[in-house]
Amino acid sequence: MKTKYVLFTFLGTIGAALTACEDHQLSPNASFPERINFVAPRQYPEGIAYSAQLDRFIVSSITQGKLGTVDINGNYADLITPPELISSMGVRVADGHILVCNSDQGVSIKSTPQTATKTAELLVFNLNTLQLERRTDLDDLYNSPRHLANDLAIQPDGTVYVTDSFAPVIYKITSTGQASVLVENPLFSSATFGLNGIVYHPNGYLIVAQTGAGKLYKIDLKNNNAISEVDKLPNLPGDGLTLLNQDLYVVTGSGSRVAQVRSTDDWKTASIIKTDEIGYSQATTNVAVNGSVYTLNARIGEIGAAMGNASLLQAKEYSIQKFK
Repeated sequence: MKTKYVLFTFLGTIGAALTACEDHQLSPNASFPERINFVAPRQYPEGIAYSAQLDRFIVSSITQGKLGTVDINGNYADLITPPELISSMGVRVADGHILVCNSDQGVSIKSTPQTATKTAELLVFNLNTLQLERRTDLDDLYNSPRHLANDLAIQPDGTVYVTDSFAPVIYKITSTGQASVLVENPLFSSATFGLNGIVYHPNGYLIVAQTGAGKLYKIDLKNNNAISEVDKLPNLPGDGLTLLNQDLYVVTGSGSRVAQVRSTDDWKTASIIKTDEIGYSQATTNVAVNGSVYTLNARIGEIGAAMGNASLLQAKEYSIQKFK
């Protein structure tokens, strides 16, 4: 049985801390190249965010259970290496806090039989002190033999939504830290990876990728969390999602391309208006900075190939690619 911890050490409430926009839209002092190569031994960085405060990208690590930074010149540095973080997945920065999904695919240096494929947590760190301020357990909320917290989206009022790739659920964590299952549906089930990337749309709904089914779904938060498929799209096995100027940028094709997807009817239907296939390899997700989208080439395919033998995961070279 996995040991559970929920930690609260805020001076105030996280609701006050997370009511601002995500800190990844603008960095006026930075001139970004089209491609940033960086070296980080055995990082396997599944998630990416950008902190204007740090003036750096923040990347996660499936194998090391830590967070690191990458500047525009490709210099990598460890940022946070907490013992509680087994395998860091999706990451966001919002108003002085770093939020990260904590999971365990069994290939982390911190993996144990008690936590492997059984972990779904949300960890919140103070961006100034780098201290853990909240640890919210999610996997106990839904009875499933397997769990993997994958990605997260933040609503302006501070509510956080987290996808589980191994259980057919989306979790909800309020601004005061109360966790629950937002929705559970067989549509989200998959024999491989189910729910993956997720974004919050300012019109009051979520858009989520179901990788195994190759579909996008809309969850209408203003209509009793009604679930509907985004129609008229081809098979689109999405990983990470980023919303920029009302268009959705979907990492797809096993990380070999990014599709720009647009809707004219509030995401009842959508179409792919552009695909960028240059410079992507085993990519996972992306982030919007200065009006552009930057995608993380994370060597994600090596994770699946090495299941059961983490010693095979020795890569050190990664990159961040601009959508063109």
